[in-house]
Amino acid sequence: MLAITARNVIQNFDQTCDNVVQNYEPVIITRDNDKNVVLISQTEYDNLLENIYIRKSKTNYSRLFESIEEAKTGNLTILNPCEQND
Repeated sequence: MLAITARNVIQNFDQTCDNVVQNYEPVIITRDNDKNVVLISQTEYDNLLENIYIRKSKTNYSRLFESIEEAKTGNLTILNPCEQND
């Protein structure tokens, strides 16, 4: 993870934001008072929130791991969204 000073971010804000989004790489913004912040893309932020939500529920989290194991063993059901059930 890249770390840059707040002064650098101010001078290169658009470029820093573009790099964060394009490289899917958060940036630590260092500050003189050691109260650093992290800049991440909205996509990464949304992903973090989704993961937190899933992990909050032991049932959801267990089901996720069961599904992963089923997929690893080839126990898959392939759905076609174009097909309609009658």
